[in-house]
Amino acid sequence: MADTKLAEDSDTGLLREIDEEIRQEHYEKLWKRYGKHVIAAAILLVVSVAGYKGWQSYDLSQRIASGQQFSAAISAASAGDMEAAQTQLIALAENGTTGYQTLAKFRFAALLSKQNDQAASVQAYTAIAGDMDVPAEYRDLAVVLATMNSMDTANADELVANLAPITDAANPWRHTARELSALALISAGNMDKAIEILAALSSDTTAPAGTQQRAKELLAALGHPRGQS
Repeated sequence: MADTKLAEDSDTGLLREIDEEIRQEHYEKLWKRYGKHVIAAAILLVVSVAGYKGWQSYDLSQRIASGQQFSAAISAASAGDMEAAQTQLIALAENGTTGYQTLAKFRFAALLSKQNDQAASVQAYTAIAGDMDVPAEYRDLAVVLATMNSMDTANADELVANLAPITDAANPWRHTARELSALALISAGNMDKAIEILAALSSDTTAPAGTQQRAKELLAALGHPRGQS
């Protein structure tokens, strides 16, 4: 009985040993065949992670630098040094990180408007509106701001046509675009259309309270019943 048990244990041990040798041989063959690729993949992974971390660090430093440059431009403008502010904003618009590039372009156009250079301001806003690198909602905002700065000089029909796509129900700037369209139509003498837009604005619950109130005041000035409190 003991001999049988010893034989079984020996057989089991031998089988284990053989199995281990087979596994070892199998892994060695696999390693010989694919080992270099595994090493290459591991190296690539390490390099990729290191590269990504390095890019993150670089990107953060670039954004910090752009933020500091933008802050310096605003400080210069606040101190009345418009030339320095504009120079810094132009440089940031060309070389800053994506978000600050757009912000610098808007701020530059706003500074021109503040200096009463409406023609240059409109030109700057129009350039933003035509820049496909700028997100669509900001291009639309640029159209709205260009319109605000050209109400007294541009052709009313042209202004209304430029604003038309922005008056769409899904556009975030639609209420301002509609209000400006009404003002342009009034200046062009198209009172009926202007009143139609203002009446809709005055009762639009999605419009800002200030926009609704101005629409009612304009309707009252035009003698329309909806403008009466």
